[in-house]
Amino acid sequence: MRGGAQSHLMRCTDGKDHDIYCVVKFQNNPQHSRVLVNELLGNRIARRMGLPVPRVDIVKVDAELIRWTPALCIEMPRSSTPCCPGLQFGSAHPGDPRRMTLHDFLPDEQLREVKNVHEFAGMLVFDKWTCNTNGRQTLFFRESENGDVHRGSGGKDVRNAGGATAPGSSPSPAASGDEKRYSTVMIDQGFCFNAGEWNYPDAPLRGLYARNRVYEGVTGMESFSLWIRRIENFSDRVLEEFAKEIPPEWYYDDYDALKRLLEQLLRRVKHLEELILDAKRSNRQPFPNWR
Repeated sequence: MRGGAQSHLMRCTDGKDHDIYCVVKFQNNPQHSRVLVNELLGNRIARRMGLPVPRVDIVKVDAELIRWTPALCIEMPRSSTPCCPGLQFGSAHPGDPRRMTLHDFLPDEQLREVKNVHEFAGMLVFDKWTCNTNGRQTLFFRESENGDVHRGSGGKDVRNAGGATAPGSSPSPAASGDEKRYSTVMIDQGFCFNAGEWNYPDAPLRGLYARNRVYEGVTGMESFSLWIRRIENFSDRVLEEFAKEIPPEWYYDDYDALKRLLEQLLRRVKHLEELILDAKRSNRQPFPNWR
């Protein structure tokens, strides 16, 4: 798959004859093993906020599968290293990749008509809270191409990777009416908490989607108030429950560092409005209808 983490699209099973395609990030990815922590934790938080994020799970990849699959490797400038076996992070593909086409760009007119375009405002609140130091990454799809759309986080079960596969590119015929419209799913939370640094270097443009059209519905701070209220309802107990799911090897068994990260996150809630105002005041002017 594209991207600096060199993830792989794999067909996985939950051991109950249920297969699902996952984009799998490995512990020895070129970015940092903490990126896996950020992905699992970030997606759990965003899902609790009611935001459109993929279903995510912990994926077990056996050493034998890696040994017999040469494509499961990490490419470096002068070398190639096999992906490490064990517990990895998996983000569910929105549907069957053999039947569904995903887009990372839409023309302006179609972008305005995305069914859940208003949720870009909520995702910005999430990105400001978690200090996502990457621009907002998202994918667009038509649900009519595949009814098996995975939205939200799964349970705590561990899925087993059953082999690598490649996505197809031939969608099913488009349905009529509202099903012709696109939806968006917000992907890639790996650079929340400043990737492997685990700190919060805030900047006005961080977390914003590249195109202002998705924020045309923002008319003032009230456009973000619902999402801010949901964040204010988070407690240390909720975040601790999320942290318990994370395999310790993803953060080198340094639970104290993870605990400090979550304590700082809770303290940041009171700064959310100011972080959004900083984005508004920037030269980019991302909210065209906020007067």
